Amino acid sequence: MGAHGASLLPPPPPALSIHTRRRAGDIGDADDDGEPLSPTARMFHDFYIVAVIGLGTPIDFEPARAGLEVTLVRHPRFSSIRVMDGPEPRWVRTAVNLDDHIIVPDLDRAAIAADPDRALEDYVASLSTLPMDQSRPLWELHVLDFPTSEAASAAVLRVHHALGDGASLVSLLLACTRSAADPKAPPAMPSAASAAAAAAAAQAPGARRRARPVYGAPPRPAWSAGAMAFAAWVVSCAVLAWHTAVDVARFVAMALGLVRDPPTLFAGVKGVESRRKRFVMRTLSLDDVKLVKHALGCTVNDVLVGVTSAALSRYYFRKLGDDHDTNRRTCFRSVLFVNLRPTPGIQQLARMMESGKHNDLKWGNRLGYIVLPFEIVKHDDPLDYVRDAKKTVDRKKHSFEAIATHLIAETVTKLFGIEVSTGLFHRMISSTTVLFSNMIGPAEPIEFYGHPVAYIAPSNFGHPSALTMHWQSYMDTIKIILAVDDAQFLDAHDLLDDFAESLERIRNATLSTFKAQVKS
Repeated sequence: MGAHGASLLPPPPPALSIHTRRRAGDIGDADDDGEPLSPTARMFHDFYIVAVIGLGTPIDFEPARAGLEVTLVRHPRFSSIRVMDGPEPRWVRTAVNLDDHIIVPDLDRAAIAADPDRALEDYVASLSTLPMDQSRPLWELHVLDFPTSEAASAAVLRVHHALGDGASLVSLLLACTRSAADPKAPPAMPSAASAAAAAAAAQAPGARRRARPVYGAPPRPAWSAGAMAFAAWVVSCAVLAWHTAVDVARFVAMALGLVRDPPTLFAGVKGVESRRKRFVMRTLSLDDVKLVKHALGCTVNDVLVGVTSAALSRYYFRKLGDDHDTNRRTCFRSVLFVNLRPTPGIQQLARMMESGKHNDLKWGNRLGYIVLPFEIVKHDDPLDYVRDAKKTVDRKKHSFEAIATHLIAETVTKLFGIEVSTGLFHRMISSTTVLFSNMIGPAEPIEFYGHPVAYIAPSNFGHPSALTMHWQSYMDTIKIILAVDDAQFLDAHDLLDDFAESLERIRNATLSTFKAQVKS
């Protein structure tokens, strides 16, 4: 196995010494003139994605290495280097030496024995300050072969964000896994049809039926539908145009630095993008989330936004000592990256890796941006957090904000160059407070190169935010992963407690409401 070439010394307690070695490998000759980097890939010059994969067994190196040889190593992006000189930055294919990418750190055994969860957390945190070798394909797999409270071992994948957006890269990671029930089959993902059927079957008596989400304007009605239906459609289009104009104006104002979030304890300091990040996580019940979803007639995303707002509010008021100030409200915003290109299916990605070619599969970063507000407020009824979240998300669905912001970014890049667009992108992120995202994972147990997967925990770093929140589902669980400024959020685990407590309170309020409806 390969090694690292640096000594990492995370701060105590407990002290954790990391000594890794990297075998030298020659870069192979490019087999073509390369493919140009997309504007988004060029803006993400210091952004990284990190995914911790908890495994149910100790690492068996040979199957893992053989699996990488026939999957990631054959992927066009994972076998290319990023060439930044010349008239246009581009991807150039190269030979891949796995010893340069599989990293087995030499860890302090005493630190692992004292607190293995902390040892894992410290090691992943250390990756947020280590540069990546730009002369090789921009990915690494770190092997941590010791048990923690949730897994027998762990693999940590660090990938440069220029290789693809988060949705595509997580999908690619899942394409490297197989169903535990059938090692030859890819993992089963939740389908829209099955989700709708499950929602209908689990609908509680007396609960309000789930309204159909609104994405943009509804299709134009047939003339036979009558004048009222056509008038309603015209009004809907007018509202859509107005919402889009307002959202784009706000986006431009933030990019220019004219509008910024108010200072709060969640805001990062200047230079936060280069500070050490700590990644903490907590496993919660997906069934609890779905219970609230079905009872309130909303979506899983609505519930997660509501739980996030409730958790941040609990943390905020506790830290400020305003437990009895129910009238105090604070609003800040999150940037939500939206993948405008349909995420490749797992089967398509598997075929891409088998052939080593893109073929007709579109890959990479094609992102739009949505500015999602979070309100910090004390509600007497915990369900009000979810109700407010549904209103906010429904409002955002009735807008072409993501498409418009993507077009603005592309236009600025073409007219003024990548330096200007990168500066505006950085300022736009800096004008908000947090980053938020969620991903749907497999609905069944899966294996990663023959190793049972206990959990999947992706996140990212390199952007100017002190707090990033990512939700990732897997089977009947959902994991909240926080990437926090290590020096600013010394109590990050307390914030995790707030997420767990908020979901429990919202779940209990849902059950109480349902029982009251049954009695009446």
